[in-house]
Amino acid sequence: MKPAEDYILNQPEKYRSILMHIVAVIEQTLPEVTLEYKWKIPYFYYKKKPLCYLNASHKRDFVDVGFAKGFQLKNNIEYLIADNGRNTIKSLRYKSLEEIDNILLISVLKEAITL
Repeated sequence: MKPAEDYILNQPEKYRSILMHIVAVIEQTLPEVTLEYKWKIPYFYYKKKPLCYLNASHKRDFVDVGFAKGFQLKNNIEYLIADNGRNTIKSLRYKSLEEIDNILLISVLKEAITL
């Protein structure tokens, strides 16, 4: 098994379900992406360039879908989070599986691959 898959499968249930759902949406929407394991987290690459990462933050109780060029995204900015200290990344955050809006996630993914 790949390290990225290990990361996901070894998460506590709440995070594992969220991560598996997000991976399924990403892979269905963008079948040409590859899932790598970089900086100790799952990272999707598109045409060999970083697209987005997945991080389960147990301390802060959410799953972060961070977009490598998030500050260049123009659509859906009201849903994208930019923490202090992050110069390029903006993210979608989910505390539960029910919070995931597939239409929004797909929209952000489709814009992100154009950057």
